[in-house]
Amino acid sequence: MLKKTHGSVTSNLWGKTAVSAPDAASFQGERSVDLAIIGGGYTGLSAALAAAEQGAEVTLLEAETVGHGGSGRNVGLVNAGLWLPPEAVNARLGPAAGERLNAALAAAPDMVFDLIERHAMACEPVRAGTLHLAHARNGLKDLENRAAQLAARGAPVRLLDAAETARRTGSDRFHGALYDPRAGTIQPLGYARGLARAAQDAGARLHEKSPVVAVQQVGGQWILRTSGGKLRARSLIVATNAYHQPIDQTPVPKVPIVQYFQIATEPLGDNLAGDILMNGEGCWDTGLIMTSLRRDRAGRLILGGMGGGGRIHEDWARRKLAQLYPRLRGAGIEHTWSGRIAMTGDHLPRIRRFGPNAFAIYGYSGRGIGPGTVFGRAVAHALIEQSETALPVPVIEGHHEPFVRLKTLFYETGARLAHFAAARS
Repeated sequence: MLKKTHGSVTSNLWGKTAVSAPDAASFQGERSVDLAIIGGGYTGLSAALAAAEQGAEVTLLEAETVGHGGSGRNVGLVNAGLWLPPEAVNARLGPAAGERLNAALAAAPDMVFDLIERHAMACEPVRAGTLHLAHARNGLKDLENRAAQLAARGAPVRLLDAAETARRTGSDRFHGALYDPRAGTIQPLGYARGLARAAQDAGARLHEKSPVVAVQQVGGQWILRTSGGKLRARSLIVATNAYHQPIDQTPVPKVPIVQYFQIATEPLGDNLAGDILMNGEGCWDTGLIMTSLRRDRAGRLILGGMGGGGRIHEDWARRKLAQLYPRLRGAGIEHTWSGRIAMTGDHLPRIRRFGPNAFAIYGYSGRGIGPGTVFGRAVAHALIEQSETALPVPVIEGHHEPFVRLKTLFYETGARLAHFAAARS
């Protein structure tokens, strides 16, 4: 029987169901290391693990807790590639650099799932692929174009018609889908905590509740100061992305922020949800105001959409759930939560040099799991080996995003208007 939930529920499902957090006491005293990392999300943790595996002395400082930012608020889709189709990546970066990035991110799910298996991470990995859903007929044309571009690069993708899409999703509301068997889903906070444990096992030292308040470059070393101590490092990675906090003398550029919220139902029995994503795929659609859909191991249905949460977005999500699956009208909602996405103007991630042996990594535009893992490992290797040839994108020396606050407001206002209008359609 469905239990109708009234009012707003505000707890992050991933925080409730993830394995326990690693022990990472706040940083105290003084220390000298090869590599300092600011930020305990996928990028920073992946970098810490890669560097420690190469024998480097590594210390990671996290202002809150491991996975506090986007890594612990993620949808949990392990995608191959970016939102952009491959030819759009090439148009922005040039053919050589574009294909290097396309190839690196096509292999990202392999890297993520290999790490999960190698380190026995408890993060509900399901490699059943993803479905990019056509929300309208024009969305299906977009998917046809993407499918052709991906197939030309050897990707084993397949375009599904409306009937097959309905069979896989359990809903007849979509015009088709692009199936990518390389991809999958995970419990995103569980993966972040798994990376943290693996990094610690490899010798990296991680410290939570250790916000960096100042950074200086002195005599060939980086000096990082927290309220509890001072860290000296030959190299530095800033991996704070959409959750960057101001740090003296660390000019990480600002980018527009997109809010993304999710709701999770109570666990659904097979009598209600037996044909909803029965193969375990994760989904997102082609709508400008994007919607995502997946299930977790306990059988909850998780629906997400652009916007910062609140009554307008939550009411829309409940109605959307009922539109897709009428029998779930009035289903109990156990969790709602939201997070921030750093959305660069061209939807491409950045590696920015801001001093000797110092890089900032940011701008995944909603694709944090695969790119974060790939970029973190690549930059760690580049700093240790003193070679940038294997980086997935060229290093930039500066980056300016115009109208950052206006674009941030535009994204949220657009989501609110779309969801408000949908309530009356």
